[in-house]
Amino acid sequence: MRKVVVSLFAILAGTSVAMADDAGCAAFKWPVTREEAPAAPAAQSGADLSVGEAADVALAPVGTISFTVPPERAPAAGTFGATASVAVPPEGELQISLSDEAWIDVVQDGKAVKSAAFSGIKTCPGIRKSVRFKLAAGPATIQLSGAKKPDLKVSVLTPE
Repeated sequence: MRKVVVSLFAILAGTSVAMADDAGCAAFKWPVTREEAPAAPAAQSGADLSVGEAADVALAPVGTISFTVPPERAPAAGTFGATASVAVPPEGELQISLSDEAWIDVVQDGKAVKSAAFSGIKTCPGIRKSVRFKLAAGPATIQLSGAKKPDLKVSVLTPE
């Protein structure tokens, strides 16, 4: 009897994991299919990013990055970061998605802008989090910090 109970538990646990994996990218609060494009050009910290595109950003040790304003969440020692410039379109809303864990701050007019919405999933291959910001049209700076790896795919899009 004990073997039957253990076997049923193992089957149910396996089914739950499989169902979570099937949810994958669909578990985000909004569609992230545009972010799933596999190839993105390389970029360095300080690069100009274009709305509607992605870039594989090479990060630097966080202590070497000159942030416009201190990151809202202090990055741990030994992590990586980068900055990038972006021209915010007249609609004023950006959706920034990352391939892995890192903190995103957006700075406009010398001030950090609070995010309007956040969605993060660990079961989506190649996309870890997506954050939306309501901004004014014009220049803005994207600050990335606290990344555990020295590179991130960064997608800068307008929300669908």
